Amino acid sequence: MTRTTDFLAPARLGRLALPNHLVMAPLTRNRAAADGTPTDLMVTHYAQRASAGLIIAEGSTPNPAGQTYPDITAIHTDRHVAGWRRVTDAVRAAGGRMFLQLQHGGRVSHPATTGRTPLAPSPVPLPETIFTAQGHRQAAVPRAMTADDIRATIADFAAAARRAVDAGFEGVEVHSANGMLLHQFLADNTNRRTDGYGGPAGRRVRFAAEVTEAVADAIGADRVGIRISPASTVNGVLEEDTDGLYATFLDRLKGLDLAYLHLVRSAPTTSWYRRIRADWPGVLIGNPDLTGLSTQAVARATREMLTAGADLVALGRPFLANPDLVARLRREAPLNPVRDRYFMYVGGAAGYNDYPTLADQEGVAPPLTMRATAHQHARPVCLPTA
Repeated sequence: MTRTTDFLAPARLGRLALPNHLVMAPLTRNRAAADGTPTDLMVTHYAQRASAGLIIAEGSTPNPAGQTYPDITAIHTDRHVAGWRRVTDAVRAAGGRMFLQLQHGGRVSHPATTGRTPLAPSPVPLPETIFTAQGHRQAAVPRAMTADDIRATIADFAAAARRAVDAGFEGVEVHSANGMLLHQFLADNTNRRTDGYGGPAGRRVRFAAEVTEAVADAIGADRVGIRISPASTVNGVLEEDTDGLYATFLDRLKGLDLAYLHLVRSAPTTSWYRRIRADWPGVLIGNPDLTGLSTQAVARATREMLTAGADLVALGRPFLANPDLVARLRREAPLNPVRDRYFMYVGGAAGYNDYPTLADQEGVAPPLTMRATAHQHARPVCLPTA
């Protein structure tokens, strides 16, 4: 990919022609039906944001055990495929392109949500409470995955990727970040196995690598990206050997010729970012750790990522609050602020589909009012970070 600091210029991602260098990051918003099927709200939400160069849709579980919180999306039944097809059709009609993130929560789950004991590399529980439909509950001790569990989960990821393509997605992103299952295998404190999937870095990367390889075999490597978050401690993971771990992991992935590598909260000043950019031969999506949500701050952080060698830049909160983010940045118009945290994950259109566009504001649309309820802050799930 030819690099530029003009994030509004056209770009390419493998077979895809992108209208700009801006990627909408995957943002879990808990608007799916109870069984994980996308809803009408989601059709509207994603179509509103179709001007992004690429949308990476929120993490969807490849099997029932992978569910983290209530009302998150899934991609393991025909009903899920049909629901997501409505979303991708609407986005494509609006001129957009979508990948789907495949996410298994591992120990970030609870029997109150799934009806089953969580699976993880080792029986090390999440060191915090977890939100369920019955409120916050103490995290359950997960069951260490057997060899059969590992094989079945790898197969489920591959099947989910095929379903995603059937649902109209251009490709998928394998979620190996933010303390989810694949990251739990990578991290020292959550992976205490002594078999071929634990111990030194070369064995701890094996499960995530085998998932990615199986997904690439299922739909073609040019349709597959992977997301990583070196040095992240989200959801209680801890890596004692970040540099060596990711050098080992990416060495195994290089030969696959994946569509992209997506770095979470990737400050270009960190040593591991510079090493990964120098060593990764393919497309790199940067995800800046924004310090402000003004037009100027977002534009500056985006240019800094491109200057530091990122090929595309993923943004979360700016797209969350600005369905017409691309137009606002092009016109250097003010951005909508992200409103009350309560509306992040409670369901409904408020704080999801009712952010005004420039056209709304220039047409003197009535101001939006939002009132918190007695259940305010009922779901303190981690806010989007970019």
